[in-house]
Amino acid sequence: MAFKGEDHLDSLSLPVQRMHLIQVDSVQRWMEDLKLMTDCECMCILQSKPISIEKEEQNELILSSQYSTCDNLQLLLKRAWIISTELTRIAQKLEKNRWQRVHSMTVRVNCHVRSMMNEYSTFSRSSSEEMHQLEKLLVDKCSEFTAFTERCLQTEDEEILKSMKSCVNETLTTVAQYFGQLIELVLTQEAQNLLRQIELSGSLYVTESAVSSLFSLAQEGAHLCRIIAKEGGVVALFKICRQDCFRCLYPQTLRTLASICCVEEGMHQLEKVDGILCLADILTDTSHSEATHAEAAAVIAQITSPHLTFTQHLSSFLENMEEIVTALVKLCQEASSGEVFLLASAALANITFFDTMACEILLQLNAVKILLAACSDKHIVDTPYSRDQVVTILANMSVLDQCASEIIQGNGVQLLMEMLFEKSSSGNPAEVAACERVQQKSAVTLARLSRDPEVAEAAVKLSCKDVSSA
Repeated sequence: MAFKGEDHLDSLSLPVQRMHLIQVDSVQRWMEDLKLMTDCECMCILQSKPISIEKEEQNELILSSQYSTCDNLQLLLKRAWIISTELTRIAQKLEKNRWQRVHSMTVRVNCHVRSMMNEYSTFSRSSSEEMHQLEKLLVDKCSEFTAFTERCLQTEDEEILKSMKSCVNETLTTVAQYFGQLIELVLTQEAQNLLRQIELSGSLYVTESAVSSLFSLAQEGAHLCRIIAKEGGVVALFKICRQDCFRCLYPQTLRTLASICCVEEGMHQLEKVDGILCLADILTDTSHSEATHAEAAAVIAQITSPHLTFTQHLSSFLENMEEIVTALVKLCQEASSGEVFLLASAALANITFFDTMACEILLQLNAVKILLAACSDKHIVDTPYSRDQVVTILANMSVLDQCASEIIQGNGVQLLMEMLFEKSSSGNPAEVAACERVQQKSAVTLARLSRDPEVAEAAVKLSCKDVSSA
């Protein structure tokens, strides 16, 4: 957790561009895209005219499909990512007057767009009139774009090409805009369908499937989370968390909520449905499983993240803070695994930034003793990420004068000294960064605590002992 202390190309930055895909191995990326690229070339030959089948046969095909809604959406998003990438590349080639490349890439985009529409129509049960209109606008504009770039190949007159270039640019921008609007509409419709299933179905299986698909959709980025939140996703998910018949779905539902609440729209919806109160009830209800408590802690960690600027308006959180903090400390104390401890301690760490009163509550609950004891159990505090949360809590609590004696009694000075030398065992960049945070925060904590002569003396003794044993 954190520690205190318009040009036309813009229109190509579409919500569906999944930048994390770029970070994977290039060969793996190529292998994933190969099928879609091959499909596109086949469509070029067939001029994007699908082989028609009887309506009944088509229904059978859909029903027997091995792909779930989630798989189909993944395919759609990959296709959309390829199209948006191609549009960006067209703009780059256009700047360099590479007309042959511009035309060939335009043909490819045309085919990809038609392929995407055909794929979506095979698994979409219904399409709105607005979507049909957008599809027609996009197809017509793509055809116009292809014809335009083809005409550019038929002349070598620089003046004519220069005058045509602005028209091509304008058409490219329009294609990108229509494409972005269509994808937005498709994703909105899919979110609506999933939320409708949750709202209308009393079936455990159907609800579980819909929540799972909603979670997968939320993993595609903040823009998808905004769509889900605007369509009532937070409301629908908290409705599940208030029904005992869906208790077995609470962990999965809470995990989905944590994803959606990374955006401001999700937070506003959470406030409107008294989500904080619901989370407090879940955390304090001892009849719930540890997994449910851990996922509720994850939601708390998300909505109190100091990285988010819109979390400071959670007025209802302050009303329930004491019982939430109490439940989280208990979860840390009774955690059966490192993951559970990490989620609970991360929530506590964020809360200490959220309101200073949290540190006083933690002191009253003997949280220092509990956290220091957990650090001695390598099964529970087993990663630099967990130690990062612990030292964050200690650093923020160290502003309280009473904290020093608590840390000395729990042998905390020695632990903080050890944390100064935290090192990554794997060399993983994220882990290395976590180790650096642990080192920095432990140093700050020791500096703050050294107001107390007893702490300063203990630190000096330990430092001398380290030097003599070196």
